[in-house]
Amino acid sequence: MWGNAAYSGQRHVIRQHAPQAQSSVQTKAHRHRPLSEEERARNRTKLKVRAKVEYAFLVIKRIFRWVKIRYRGLAKNAHWLQISCGLANLYVVRRRLLEGI
Repeated sequence: MWGNAAYSGQRHVIRQHAPQAQSSVQTKAHRHRPLSEEERARNRTKLKVRAKVEYAFLVIKRIFRWVKIRYRGLAKNAHWLQISCGLANLYVVRRRLLEGI
C-alpha cells in the first residue's frame, strides 16, 4: 500500500520533468505469474545496458581500488572521481584502441 502510493507520486513528478524517460527497472516474475516472452526480451535488453555500465564501476572499485576513499575535500574527491571514470572508460575499450596500432 505504501509503496504504490509513493511510487505513483514519484512517477507523476518524473513524467512532468522528463516525459520521454523510460524505466530501466527489470520486470519481476511472481509465484503464479511467470514473465511473458516479451517481458523477458525487455529484461534482456536492460541487462545488456546494465552490464556495460556495471563493468565500468567494477574497474573503478577493483582495479583502481576506489572502494573506500579518504576525504580530501569535495573538489579534490570530485576531480579524482572524474579522472577515474575517464580512465575506466579507456580501460574498458583498451583492446579496441590497441587494435588500430
